[in-house]
Amino acid sequence: MPARRTPLPESVLLRRAALGDRMRELRTEAGLSQDQLADLIGMERRSVQRYESGERDPRYTELLLIADAFGVPVAELVR
Repeated sequence: MPARRTPLPESVLLRRAALGDRMRELRTEAGLSQDQLADLIGMERRSVQRYESGERDPRYTELLLIADAFGVPVAELVR
């Protein structure tokens, strides 16, 4: 993937962090470890860790899988 020409705006970084916090909250409420969530959605634990830390953004398909794993609509995941 090519590098961005400009850094991401602070508002985007804050929303990315909020998504990670929401994922962690839902995962904890579901009683799942990062490994268990990763297994449910067919990904590596490191990817889940990066999403929760706000280091990376999940793709739309991954958002769908994550929301399904928690039994919530995507809108509830990204609120």
